[in-house]
Amino acid sequence: MNTADLHTLTGAYVLDALDPGERAAVERHLADCASCDQEVREFSETVTRLGLAVAAPPSAALRDEVMRRIATVRQDPPTTARTGRGGHVRPRWRPVPSWALAACLAGAVALGGVAVAQYRQAEDARQQAQQARIANDAVGAVLAAADARVTTAPLREGAVGTVVVSDSRNQAVFAASGLPAPPSGKVYQLWYNDGGGKMRPAGLMGSGAPATATLLEGPVGKASGMGVTVEPAGGSRQPTSAPVALLTFPTA
Repeated sequence: MNTADLHTLTGAYVLDALDPGERAAVERHLADCASCDQEVREFSETVTRLGLAVAAPPSAALRDEVMRRIATVRQDPPTTARTGRGGHVRPRWRPVPSWALAACLAGAVALGGVAVAQYRQAEDARQQAQQARIANDAVGAVLAAADARVTTAPLREGAVGTVVVSDSRNQAVFAASGLPAPPSGKVYQLWYNDGGGKMRPAGLMGSGAPATATLLEGPVGKASGMGVTVEPAGGSRQPTSAPVALLTFPTA
């Protein structure tokens, strides 16, 4: 391997794409070639910056999928060229201009960032769908409980609220019909009424979902009823507005 070849291998060296012999040769060359040594440092900094710009922590699911597929993919053998005597020779690196290598690095990192973003979006959608199924199953379990008790009461502006309580599951489900969507930047928040003026947070009703059955967060415990208030987005630790609804849990 001559000096001209070594000058063209700085990018491959940075990407750890050389075999041990080539890597050792490049490292010996860097000790005597200031320009190549500087080029290696610049390539290393560029690759690091590009990687950090799109870096994202991989999920456990992604790692498991990669490890699963590795076991099923056969690596292609390296391409070799025949010599005049019928033997084989190892392929050598073809000189690549520095600007072309930098462009390839930038393109590879950009495509990797897009792939990571798309995977994360798909993973978020999958998790949201799974959470919705879990919530629906929990609501169905309360409604189908043998000891489920139901009470219905009128709310403001002609709306009607219904609450179902199950002692065996220690859970409650609330649904409202005809309740308008909350004002912009506000949400409907559910509360357990533990008596003595003490209201315990029981979760939020989803945006635009007043007519959807919502499982109250936390156990019913000794609560005698529930309430609904309009709160800032994200909810509050204590009610900050007059109740939209107050329902008393039915007794056994």
